[in-house]
Amino acid sequence: MTRATLDKQPHEVASMFDDVAANYDLTNDVLSLGQDRRWRKEVAKAVDARPAQKVLDLAAGTATSSQPFARAGAYVVPCDFSLGMLRVGKKNHPWMPFTAGDGTKLPFRDDVFDAVTISFGLRNIQDTEQALRELYRVTKPGGRVVICEFSHPTWAPFRTVYEEYLMRALPPVARAVSSNPDAYVYLAESIQSWPDQPTLAGLLQRAGWSKVAWRNLSGGIVALHRGFKP
Repeated sequence: MTRATLDKQPHEVASMFDDVAANYDLTNDVLSLGQDRRWRKEVAKAVDARPAQKVLDLAAGTATSSQPFARAGAYVVPCDFSLGMLRVGKKNHPWMPFTAGDGTKLPFRDDVFDAVTISFGLRNIQDTEQALRELYRVTKPGGRVVICEFSHPTWAPFRTVYEEYLMRALPPVARAVSSNPDAYVYLAESIQSWPDQPTLAGLLQRAGWSKVAWRNLSGGIVALHRGFKP
């Protein structure tokens, strides 16, 4: 995989993440200038996990994103289709129920989870709409979805600067800190190809989610979408 399109082959994406698993969390911290920590805090607030609730963290990678839910007392299932990511996560958090799974065909029964969430992974799933329908299927009635994903800055001058960073500055930084810098070139291109905030909200509604809303973080670099299952 050398160019980013929305027609992704799952085995190629999984292999790419296998290759970057060892330094994935460090690389994200460097490339986001530490902003990823703030974004994850906002996800945790939006999910609002409670003791004894069941939370699905899809595209959890090494389960860094899962930790706030576990600390809140929820039963959290980190799920990912990259076995390399899961191995690193299991080494770091051996007590967590890591599960291998494809976002377009989740290995869970209907109406299982009180909350489902995915951070920075939806754009890497081959069929976005099918993934949103699967998240809907495994959520209990009254349950919620929270999606944190790179998006499009709302202020045009800032958007220009941001896109320059993605395509010019990100690759050399990735070469310095990542085990597979080409993967981050793909990620930069996938961000540019991703739908904007209103379009993603429309996809959520089409998948059945109600009360869909979003808010921008860091000027729209990231958007936090939320919805509920009637």
